[in-house]
Amino acid sequence: MSDQEFKRALGYANSAFDLLKRSTVPPYPQFYELFYTYATGVNPTLNNRINAIFRAGDSPSESLAEQLYNEFLKSDVNDRMTAVSQRMHARIEAVHGAIDTAMTTANAYSGLLQSASGDLSLGISPAAMKSLSEKLLAETRHMQYTNRALEEKLLASRDDIAALQRDLDDVRRESMLDPLTKIANRKSFDDGLAAAIAEVRGRHDPLCLMLVDIDNFKSFNDSFGHQTGDQVLRLVAMTLKSNIKGKDLAARYGGEEFVAILPHTDIEGAVIIAENIRRALQAKELLKRSTNQKLGRITASFGIAAFRPTDTAASLIERADRCLYAAKHAGRNRVINESELVNTVTPTRKQGASAA
Repeated sequence: MSDQEFKRALGYANSAFDLLKRSTVPPYPQFYELFYTYATGVNPTLNNRINAIFRAGDSPSESLAEQLYNEFLKSDVNDRMTAVSQRMHARIEAVHGAIDTAMTTANAYSGLLQSASGDLSLGISPAAMKSLSEKLLAETRHMQYTNRALEEKLLASRDDIAALQRDLDDVRRESMLDPLTKIANRKSFDDGLAAAIAEVRGRHDPLCLMLVDIDNFKSFNDSFGHQTGDQVLRLVAMTLKSNIKGKDLAARYGGEEFVAILPHTDIEGAVIIAENIRRALQAKELLKRSTNQKLGRITASFGIAAFRPTDTAASLIERADRCLYAAKHAGRNRVINESELVNTVTPTRKQGASAA
C-alpha cells in the first residue's frame, strides 16, 4: 500500500469512528463497516439513505444501523456458502490442471529418455550425440520449468485453500447463529440437544432443558413497535447467555421463545439458573432511547425438564414445554419444573394453548 493510499484509508477510518461517536452507535465490527462504507462513498444508495437521516436532524440508532447493515452489506449465508464453494472448486480445478500438465510433460520426458537410452545402446555418431544431448537438455529445462510452475501453483493453492477454509468456518458459524439476537439458532439448538443427549445416555449424568417465553410480547410489540420488540429480544438473549456457562447452550427457539441446554446440571441447579435469569430480566426497566419514555419492565416464564434414560429430544422438549405452559397458566413470570406437574394436567401448544 502506498503512503497516499494509507492516508486515504486512515481518513475513511477516522470518519467512520467520528460517525459512530456522533450517533452513539456501539463500535461493533458490522457498524464500523457500515460507516466506513458510507465514508468511502462507494455505495450511493446507502449514502442517500444515511444523508436523508442526517438532513432530518436525526442520527442512526443502533437498531437502524443494524437494519441498514443487513440491507446493504450483510450477504446471505447461503450465497456466501455458494461463493466459497465456487472459489474452492475453481482452485481445485486449477491444481488438477497443473498436475495434468506436469504429468503429460513427465510422461513425454520419460519417453524421450527411453528413446535416447535405446539410441545410445546401439551407438551413434558424434553429430547425432550432440543433437541428442541438446534435445535432452532442452527437454530437461522444460521439465524443470513445468515442475516450478506446478510448485508455485501448489503453494498458491495451499494459501488460497487455507483462506477459503477460514471463510467457510466463518460462514458455518454464522449459519448457526440467529441473525437478530446473535445467539444460537434453531438448527444449532437441534444439533446441540442431539449431541448432549448422546453424551449423557447410559452415563447417568444430569441434563436439563429450559424453555423461556417472554410474557405478553405480542401486546408489547404492538404497543411500541417492532424495533423496540427487537431490542427486547436481544436483551433477553444477552441475559440468557450471560447466566449460563461451560457447555451450556442458549438458543432462540422461535419468535419470542428461547431455550437453554444445561448439561451436567440437575433439576435443582437448573431452577436456580432460571430464577437468576427471571430476576435479572424483571429488574431491567426499558426506556425508549429516542424519547426516554419508560416502557415498563419485561418478564418471562420458564419451564424445566430433566433428561430421562428413555427420552428422545422430542419427549424432553415436550415435557419442558408442558412446564412452560403451566407457568403461563399460573400467572406468568415464574419458573416451573416437571416435579411440580406430577398430579396436574396442563395443556401444551399442541393442544392449542396460548403462549402470550
